[in-house]
Amino acid sequence: MKLLNLLFVFIFICSVMSFPYERKSERKEKRVQYAAWDDVNVLAHGLLQLGQGLKEHVDKTKGQMRDISVKLKVFNSSVTELSRLSQRLQEDSEFLKAKAQSLEEREGQILNISSDLQEKAEELLRDRQKVHEKMNKLEEKVDGMMQGEGLNMAGGNHSDARIIQWMLEAQNQRIDELVERIKQQQDKLDKQNIRLRTLQSQIQTRSERQKEDETQQNENAEQRDSPVALSSDCHDLFLRGERANGVYTVQPADSLPFEVSCEMTSEGGWTVIQRRQDGSVDFDQLWDAYQSGFGSLDGEFWLGLEKIYHVTKDKDYFLKIQMSDWRDDHQTVKYRFRLNGEESGYSLRILAPSAGHLESALSSESSGLAFSTRDKDNDQKNDLNCAKHLSGGWWFSNCGRSNLNGRYFITAPPKQRHQRKQGVFWKTWRGRYYPLKSTAMMIAPAEIENK
Repeated sequence: MKLLNLLFVFIFICSVMSFPYERKSERKEKRVQYAAWDDVNVLAHGLLQLGQGLKEHVDKTKGQMRDISVKLKVFNSSVTELSRLSQRLQEDSEFLKAKAQSLEEREGQILNISSDLQEKAEELLRDRQKVHEKMNKLEEKVDGMMQGEGLNMAGGNHSDARIIQWMLEAQNQRIDELVERIKQQQDKLDKQNIRLRTLQSQIQTRSERQKEDETQQNENAEQRDSPVALSSDCHDLFLRGERANGVYTVQPADSLPFEVSCEMTSEGGWTVIQRRQDGSVDFDQLWDAYQSGFGSLDGEFWLGLEKIYHVTKDKDYFLKIQMSDWRDDHQTVKYRFRLNGEESGYSLRILAPSAGHLESALSSESSGLAFSTRDKDNDQKNDLNCAKHLSGGWWFSNCGRSNLNGRYFITAPPKQRHQRKQGVFWKTWRGRYYPLKSTAMMIAPAEIENK
């Protein structure tokens, strides 16, 4: 609107200045009339305002173009990721279809075998009935011979009775063998049926999981296409008004959206990166699992080194660790830290000592401490792989100060010390060989301290 007003002023001035001559009635000569100095100033001022308005409009347009370019890059990366996931789901679907077809064929073969075996079993039962009838007749004859009904028991007759008795025993033995074979065949059929039902259940579970993944991908796509930007972490959600604990979707800078477990407190929102409470999840995982994350956000889980890095990479964060023992005593330590990227092995650098009276069990070296797993040894022990010697993945220094991702002992811990040291421990609280009952690790921006 401002730009249009300036244009109207400019056109009006030009129209006023477009008649430099005036006609004199008495003399018929023409004389040049120059514009007044004030008119020139007004024209120059209008042109300056016009140029300033155009410059502001161009700058604003450039900023909008930059925002659009950034959003297009994020959208293109999202589309690429979705296409990759769709292709993987399609491959899984084709594999499942082929496996289902193979199972149907095997089921048909087993049904045919089952029907054949059933026919043979019926035939054997009929033969058995006939044999029983013959045996009954033979037994009647033998009884008659033994009781001397019209026959004497001398010589050859006694020998015939023994032959008949032997034949009866042989027939009984054969019948018993046939019955045993039928039982074995029936057991095999039962096992095949159980295996078929198990495979069908697995296929159904994978199909349902595939549908859930597709639904989740569609929801993520809708969230990415939404004009409202997602929060970068749980504290950002807290600042936007969220106060309930639970699972939320966040999207740090230069990252795809992912779900996190949030713990909201009076001071702000904490993003939970690890939880141990019942031993339901095996934490003795390889590097790829620790990098991408594993477990369930509603129970035990590890969020993933790459996700933790994207959340914390732009500023300092606090790491808060909550622990409990088997007497339900609790302890909390808090560090100011920075986490480096994959090129440094996700090295953890402690910027300030732990808050509280408890001595730190994490290395405070200025260079940081790289993360280690049993298939990627980054610890400072030259002659030993700490992750393989203990259990799980952790920021190990010399294997001895802490490991919150160790083995969880559901029952009473073993008596042998070399087995107990594989557990979840924090040396400066309950000691090197005391397996903890529960742990939770969570992070929040350093600015939360000023709240």
